[in-house]
Amino acid sequence: MSPAKTALVDRGTRTSYGELDARAVRLAHGLRGLGVERGDRVAYLGLNSATFVETMFAVAKLGAVMVPLNTRLAAPETAFVLADSEPRMLVWDDPFEQVVTSPEVAELGLQTVQVGAALDAVRDAGSDEPLDESVSLDDLFMIQYTSGTSGRPKGVMLTHGNVTWNVYNILVDVDVTSEEVALVTAPLFHTAAPNQLLFPTILKGGTALIEARWDAERAIDLIESEGVTFLFGVTTMYYALLHSPRFASADLSTLRLALSGGAPLPEALLAAYLDRGLMIVQGYGLTESSPGATMLRPADGMRKIGSAGTSCFFTDVRVVDPVGEDVGRGGTGEVLVQGPNVTPGYWRSPDATAGALDEDGWLRTGDVARVDEEGYLYIVDRLKDMIISGGENIYPAEVEQAIYEHPGVAEVAVIGMPDERWGEVGRAVVVAKPGAALSESDILDHLDGRLARYKIPRRVDLVEELPHNASGKLVKTRLRAILEEGTSA
Repeated sequence: MSPAKTALVDRGTRTSYGELDARAVRLAHGLRGLGVERGDRVAYLGLNSATFVETMFAVAKLGAVMVPLNTRLAAPETAFVLADSEPRMLVWDDPFEQVVTSPEVAELGLQTVQVGAALDAVRDAGSDEPLDESVSLDDLFMIQYTSGTSGRPKGVMLTHGNVTWNVYNILVDVDVTSEEVALVTAPLFHTAAPNQLLFPTILKGGTALIEARWDAERAIDLIESEGVTFLFGVTTMYYALLHSPRFASADLSTLRLALSGGAPLPEALLAAYLDRGLMIVQGYGLTESSPGATMLRPADGMRKIGSAGTSCFFTDVRVVDPVGEDVGRGGTGEVLVQGPNVTPGYWRSPDATAGALDEDGWLRTGDVARVDEEGYLYIVDRLKDMIISGGENIYPAEVEQAIYEHPGVAEVAVIGMPDERWGEVGRAVVVAKPGAALSESDILDHLDGRLARYKIPRRVDLVEELPHNASGKLVKTRLRAILEEGTSA
């Protein structure tokens, strides 16, 4: 429709829609020449870039499956994801050479292509002939790994239909136009940046500014120089922008749409942006719903401040009690989500799929919400004890498992604690084995290199015992109460 229009801007390099399509076609042919076929997985380890976007489209053109890797994972964690997804190829960028050459990843023996000269050669070897691989809405487009409550990452399967219907929800909810200039700084390996921001912009024919990472000063520069209209951020990003000395005087007049997800924004933060005339639109969702489930539309932003809104147009949301009955207005219960944007399940994990999705396709989110008298949702807790730190999901079981590998640890519990900058951070409460002399630094040093840095607890408490119920099960609610009271566990 608009081949001459700018689709992507990456560090000053502008790529038109026609050029993006041509490059993706050639790369798809080049990848096919290296053995990538329909249904094969292609993993990508790299920061946001035009090459990342181009590779996603090339993989999709082949009917293959994109596996974007979290760049913040340690080498053993990355190796697990690669072993589980079994990609035909790993495309990687220079900053991650140490991970790719680590013993854990190297022993997998994957075919790899480095971004730069090597990937350029693959593309240059490809044909310009149009590709017309038959791809249905039910075919897999992407597998996005999210840490599991059992301590092992799970691959969330997202189909072409899942992503398409999620984009349609965005177009209905926030009136994306063909004139959007979207600032894509949240990582493309997460669900929000591609599905809530990049793909809606591309579908409408707007322009996406692709930034390798978030930087508040750089964001202000781009908002002013490029006329940014559309952005997505998590709490930490919006706080960083707010705390910039330039925020009060910056020209934000072009900024029309500001989305947020991952965790509720503090009302004080929302009010600070309202003072600058900008309403941050909050939504609720998760990787399994591609991710949008609810949205607080701008018209309701002031009236329902702090709410996650109501269900997206093509998605159904219920809030149910422990026996599965709707709680009704004013009630509190678990959030269930159903719709064409909801995952068909977890990659090669039928048990996990059966535990998350019922026979009618309702997804158990594990999140608890209160429903007000008008049907608006307020997320109040997480059944799964998940910690959300700076938009990253941290599952205590995974961190606990890593801590248990320390020979001096008898028992451990990891909980979240409030943090002004990150929203939440992890806190580990550890019981040492008899005779073991443990310190906070011992635990933190043990975790360094085993876990991504954002998963490593910011505080470690050494205690004599943890609270248990009559059956011997650890009671984290009691532990939280004890810690808040400042008494010994």
